[in-house]
Amino acid sequence: MSGEAPALEIARERATTPGLAVAELAVAAVLLTPSVRQWCYAAGLAWPYLVALAFVVALLGVPVVRAWALWRGVLDRPSGRKIHAVPTPLLGGAAVYVAFAFTVLTNFSFSRPLKGVAVGASLVVALGIIDDVFDLPAPVKLAGQIVAAAAAIAYDVSLHVVPMAWPASGPANLVLTLLFLVAVTNALQFLDGMDGLAAGLGAIAGIFFSVSALQTNQIYLMYLSAALVGACLGFLPYNFRPGGARIFLGDSGASFIGFTLAGLAVMGEWAENNPVVALFTPTLILGVPLFDIAFVSVARVLQGKVHSVREWLAYVGRDHIHHRFEAMGFSKRESVLLIFFISSVLGLSAMLLEHATPREAILVLLQAACVLALVALLEGIGRGRTG
Repeated sequence: MSGEAPALEIARERATTPGLAVAELAVAAVLLTPSVRQWCYAAGLAWPYLVALAFVVALLGVPVVRAWALWRGVLDRPSGRKIHAVPTPLLGGAAVYVAFAFTVLTNFSFSRPLKGVAVGASLVVALGIIDDVFDLPAPVKLAGQIVAAAAAIAYDVSLHVVPMAWPASGPANLVLTLLFLVAVTNALQFLDGMDGLAAGLGAIAGIFFSVSALQTNQIYLMYLSAALVGACLGFLPYNFRPGGARIFLGDSGASFIGFTLAGLAVMGEWAENNPVVALFTPTLILGVPLFDIAFVSVARVLQGKVHSVREWLAYVGRDHIHHRFEAMGFSKRESVLLIFFISSVLGLSAMLLEHATPREAILVLLQAACVLALVALLEGIGRGRTG
């Protein structure tokens, strides 16, 4: 297949579903009509319009990227630590990125923080594509992610966790922002180990960011989240499907989704006078990836599997949450759906924080802690079965 021209592969794939291809193009043409866009905005349907536009662009773009990956031989080949049995094209994340970028470019005026997130996400995608093609060393990837995070920070993308009245609050907040952006980016990459998992979590988190932004009257952020939701959903029919994935996100896609979600979290003002709500709203929405990266990192250190940052970066194992669930006897699809359910429960907890009294907020956080404790217990059982 690697010697086949992309146009020929696209034609062959589309020939099996000509009606679907025509329908996708027709929907895209309608959505791009100025009168339709204006009507959707006037009728209060801007959010579903943006989701639909990004969805269709991704749906059209994935076969193009897949054909190019097949032509150039950019494939994820089976190995001992991977769950797929046949070589599968990478670079699906490029289509997700294009769908998001196209939707944003045609519907948004760029605020300074959005420019920062866009620049950082573009750098992360470019780095991920290079890694998908040439397999970069882990320290090089981390350095590139740090540069991307620094670029976003240069455009005033910053957390405000440390109160301004505290000494050195400015530098401390910048360091926390850098760590947060890099951590979430890597957390989504680590979870891109089963069909549909990373893109599905991106869509779920995007939905909850949209709802939280609506609750806090951040309409701009709500619409921005819609573009990510649609782009992720448009990828899923090719990745989370019966018979196995036809294409993978690759590092470019997983890191893009993670970086963009982290950017949305930092851009948002989740509570005006309640630092607890402001901190835990995005933390709960991103609870599954953040919990997984923390739990796995601590477990690897305690078990003596890693002894330095370099070893941590290079270590590859089947000890993430989806691996643990599969070891307990869940099928791959069941494991993914269970993680979606856990992410949704944590997202609902985040929604309850808005306008909650201090007592209610404590109860919500305790509830979320119980959910994560249950997950930790299940992961412990899974670890015992994987050795």
